[in-house]
Amino acid sequence: MKKVYLYKGFERFWHWTQSLLIFFLMLTGFEIHGTYQLVGYENAVRWHDNAGWAYLILIVFTIFWHVTTGEWRQYVPTMTNMKAQMNYYLIGIFNNAPHPTGKRLLSKLNPIQRLTYFALNILIIPVMLLSGFLYLYFNYPIQGIEINSLMPIAYIHTVGAYVLITFVIIHLYLITTGRTLTSNLIAMITGWEEMDEHEAEEAVQDVIDNASQYVKPVNGDKKKKKAKKDKTD
Repeated sequence: MKKVYLYKGFERFWHWTQSLLIFFLMLTGFEIHGTYQLVGYENAVRWHDNAGWAYLILIVFTIFWHVTTGEWRQYVPTMTNMKAQMNYYLIGIFNNAPHPTGKRLLSKLNPIQRLTYFALNILIIPVMLLSGFLYLYFNYPIQGIEINSLMPIAYIHTVGAYVLITFVIIHLYLITTGRTLTSNLIAMITGWEEMDEHEAEEAVQDVIDNASQYVKPVNGDKKKKKAKKDKTD
């Protein structure tokens, strides 16, 4: 067995901060809807709004990090191994079948995860933020935007919340489907993923292949190699 440093520091910070903010937004959001009473309606609204702003700030920094590091490529959808991955989640996972998509430094997500996170990052989360801020600032004068009723915005925001809750439940379940019950959780805390030797070699191979394009012999070395070859011939 070997350990591969799969998840970078900011990646883990972003993941756990986002998790806490989403959980807090859910908690205060349900209180705003009157599901229960913990801190009172006014406090829940104020804290929900502040958490929304904090989440927006986190997203801005996260987008910057993804763009500058090239990590955004991890979320580009692909159909490669899609059928095998679906079969694994529907059948194989319950029969202890091997995972069809290995984790790599430059490709950490399987095709279903890529599609899911792409939809979340491009559609669900932006809609949640936009509807939330429209609800918050509906009475501010914005040229060209007239909001006659808050009900459609509230419905969209609520539906988005339930989509996020569904994702969180599935995500929590899939955390337990790693090599051991807690291996995926530990990897996201420490950054180090446990793999067997073959998986570890495959995980870093893309990086090695990528790095090789930045290394080439100087002219003197080329001539020496050619002379050595001619001498051998």
